[in-house]
Amino acid sequence: MGQWDRFLAPYKQAVDELKIKFKGMRGQFETENTNSPIEFVTGRVKPLASIYDKTLEKGIPFEPSEKLAHELQDIAGIRMMCQFVSDIETVVGLLRQRNDLRIVEEKDYISQKKQSGYRSYHVIVEYPVQTINGEQQILVEIQIRTLAMNFWASIEHSLNYKYKGVFPEEIKLRLQRAAEAAFQLDAEMSKIRDEIQEAQAYFSEYKESAKKHFPTDREGEQTNK
Repeated sequence: MGQWDRFLAPYKQAVDELKIKFKGMRGQFETENTNSPIEFVTGRVKPLASIYDKTLEKGIPFEPSEKLAHELQDIAGIRMMCQFVSDIETVVGLLRQRNDLRIVEEKDYISQKKQSGYRSYHVIVEYPVQTINGEQQILVEIQIRTLAMNFWASIEHSLNYKYKGVFPEEIKLRLQRAAEAAFQLDAEMSKIRDEIQEAQAYFSEYKESAKKHFPTDREGEQTNK
């Protein structure tokens, strides 16, 4: 195993463990028949090419080191998606209550959006990973955002690679307008939150009822045997 593989292995372990734990939180809400503030969870370890770009940006050596681990807080990344803006505050509150991680920093890019229009809530946590060489504290960046915010951020991220961060003025303005449109969409959906959640609950019950009364072909074959 190379030096980068050894260096990044605990980060991968942290991402895998936190994904399971946060998906478990969502499952607990479902078990209690309560609307979950978490829509879904994803995670990744930053690719070496992206780490290299960050080291150039920060002016630090591109090599596994404690300095690199300290300076790059998003080598391990978790993304938690919510349906509504108010769910983000709920999720942040749940993170603050946990005793299996320590919050190092919070960055509110929702009430204080970036100039580009980017909105999200970032929580930097220190998470203990158990390795064969003992416990290792890993910094993990948790991004919490709505589905609309995530759609905009994904598009902006792709364009950022094309233009290397220097957008043509027209593209920049359109992105800013799109960011505001996405935020307005979130605001409008929040106003009919109760109706949306009632409709989703009804649809879920309908699907479960349909499964019982109209089994799939495979289920029907098993029933008839």
